[in-house]
Amino acid sequence: MLIVYGVGEAEWAHDLAKQLLAEPLPRRWAHTQGVAARAVSLASILGDETDKLIAAAYLHDIGYSPELVDTGFHPLDGARYLRDVVNADDTLCRLVAYHSCAVNEATERDLHDALTAEFDEERPELVEALTYCDMTTGPDGTHLDVTERLAEIHSRYGPDHLVSHSIIASTPCILSAVRAVESALSSVGDMSK
Repeated sequence: MLIVYGVGEAEWAHDLAKQLLAEPLPRRWAHTQGVAARAVSLASILGDETDKLIAAAYLHDIGYSPELVDTGFHPLDGARYLRDVVNADDTLCRLVAYHSCAVNEATERDLHDALTAEFDEERPELVEALTYCDMTTGPDGTHLDVTERLAEIHSRYGPDHLVSHSIIASTPCILSAVRAVESALSSVGDMSK
């Protein structure tokens, strides 16, 4: 992995995401920072994997960067960049590739085979944690209830857009991920959602 000696994975990911998103896509950068802040709040259930999740939170939307757009499917474009250009570890690549039930949008875009051939799935606990962070953070980085977030996505894209279609297909998966993380937080007595 391309990490400067002495710099943690989350700090490296922050710097890379900022470089790719802050200027061309300031609202996407605000969302990304909010998702990373949510990841920090999961330390009580993630323990040693917290830094990895924070790094993935910073990197999950880098595929929107105008510098990286290839297929137009940001999870795949971002994961390919991480794998092929910066030599990120496999876990980060897989988390970016599959965040927020991305396989459903891949199907809508006829990219399911490419996604699944190039990237294996990551452990469900980490994928659920990243989905929770993403799907409880609004486009400006503020905390939203998952139902508010889903409604915001539908509102932004409209009913006929393939993103809306994929979100409809993904809703059970998203709700299940959010419930699983909330349950884990509750079981450790940390409701700092």
